[in-house]
Amino acid sequence: MAGIFKAYDIRGVYPEQLNEATAEKIGRAFTDFLGAKKVVVGRDMRPHSKPIFDALAKGITEQGADVIDLGICSTPMSYFANGRLGADGSIIITASHNPAEWNGFKLCRKEAVPISGATGIADIERLVSEGKWKKSGKKGKVSKYDISQEYGAHLRKFAKLNRKLKVVADFANAMGSFEIAGIRDMFEVIPLYEELDGSFPNHEANPLKTETLDALREKVRQTGADFGAGFDGDADRCGFVDDKGQIIPMDLFTALIAQDILSRGPATILYDLRSSRAVKECIEANGGKAVMSRVGHAFIKAQMREHGAVFAGELSGHYYFKDNYTAESQGMAFLMLANLICKTGRKASELVAPLRKYFSSGEINSKVSDVASILKTIKAKYSDGRIFGLDGVSVEYPDWWFNIRASNTEPLLRLIIEAKTEKLMTAKRDELLQIIRS
Repeated sequence: MAGIFKAYDIRGVYPEQLNEATAEKIGRAFTDFLGAKKVVVGRDMRPHSKPIFDALAKGITEQGADVIDLGICSTPMSYFANGRLGADGSIIITASHNPAEWNGFKLCRKEAVPISGATGIADIERLVSEGKWKKSGKKGKVSKYDISQEYGAHLRKFAKLNRKLKVVADFANAMGSFEIAGIRDMFEVIPLYEELDGSFPNHEANPLKTETLDALREKVRQTGADFGAGFDGDADRCGFVDDKGQIIPMDLFTALIAQDILSRGPATILYDLRSSRAVKECIEANGGKAVMSRVGHAFIKAQMREHGAVFAGELSGHYYFKDNYTAESQGMAFLMLANLICKTGRKASELVAPLRKYFSSGEINSKVSDVASILKTIKAKYSDGRIFGLDGVSVEYPDWWFNIRASNTEPLLRLIIEAKTEKLMTAKRDELLQIIRS
């Protein structure tokens, strides 16, 4: 059980770290921590997700709460069900993009508000460790509920399509096919790896690793598709490619979605502080208020609520919508790219082209022994720039900027640099890496 309680979720190898006995305890602790009476629970397609569900549901019901069993569903569907069904909390059983032997839980309060390490996971870990939870005088019940039709109908409300686009969808043998099931008939979908298989026989379900998008890119080019979408394991992230099979950087995809949203009127939109300057510029040029956010879904969702934001995009391919209880919905992201293509009459590659105006290093990880001293050195060296500390250290100059921040889980520093020219970006990247790694 050691090490499974993470900064944003609970995750471990089955059955060595996370098994039925642990799942039952987590069910009890979660219910006791929230004082919950009604809990929504969904699961992914991994073969051990069902036995883990049974044990988790036993723990929840033994604590006196009712379980609404969504069955197999995507993570965004579980967030939608949490809010739509008026639950006190929700748990989706998934290890997302992790390999087949992993499993885990993503936890929420009511209205799909995430529970992170700082807002409850540590408390739940303590309850599990101590085995101290209140005794319940009654036992809850388990009932099944199919949320798919309601989720599909909800997604369809945002469609503004004037033709049936051809789209390649790489489901990675995971939950993406469930995520877009309710809107699939609105498109000509060419599927890749649709059969559910928790062993991930074709490739890892992780669009952040760009090599996992190779088959998608090739299929888009072969079929003349309007765009392609590559889902992760639980379908709360997605990587998109344009009609030429080129990967659309996930920060620039945020700018595309913002254009569709802002065509309906002014709104506040959050963008990941690692995003290209082109994203902020695009939001503002389209009449929106652009607010920089720190990294991590729990922080972003809280910041969205604080600012009344309607949308936020993260560099990792998470796209958050106020209209899905301030949580991810790749179905909405999928639709809004299609909306923009239909509305403008332009190809996806033509829509992205004006945003490809700066040069980025991408996020570079470095193992370090003393994070604090490196950050201190960097702040001193670049003190002539505009320094701010929303998440790690960010420094801005007229022609370039960078952010450096510590990993939440490993002894790593993560660096990203963007500049107006490739030569300047390369020089500053090498300069900073010399400081970090020396």
